Amino acid sequence: MKLHQLGPNPKSKKRRRRIGRGISAGQGASGGFGMRGQKSRSGTGTKPGFEGGQMPLYRRVPKLKHFTVINRKVFTVINVEKLATLEPNSEVTMDSLMEIGIVTANDGPLKILGNGDISVPLNIKAAAWSKSAQTKIEAAGGSICQPENPNEQGNND
Repeated sequence: MKLHQLGPNPKSKKRRRRIGRGISAGQGASGGFGMRGQKSRSGTGTKPGFEGGQMPLYRRVPKLKHFTVINRKVFTVINVEKLATLEPNSEVTMDSLMEIGIVTANDGPLKILGNGDISVPLNIKAAAWSKSAQTKIEAAGGSICQPENPNEQGNND
């Protein structure tokens, strides 16, 4: 036997299916796609993930619980108990807290939370605060408001 005599066994190669080319091709008439319906028509049919008009899973899923928020707001958070050590009637901003050393990193706009007690009246300028923090600060004789200059809130990178 020589190299040029090598080849596949007779009848070992199958011809390709020619769908919808008459009965002699082996797959004539409906071409193996059944009688009627969307899957028997020409074209690709439905796109991946199509659920017959029902709201598909890839659009339902982010509405469920325990998914991360895409563009969530990040704040530099501080509790009122940390502010209790400051001098009375002093103005509290993000810059002043960084100078004192109460806040070490600027993670975004300043947010005041109400954990702890405060008895010192302070003038606080913050981007956000909780209701409990506001009541404790105002009960101590202080005030809380948003800064006039948005740049004082800190960057939100």
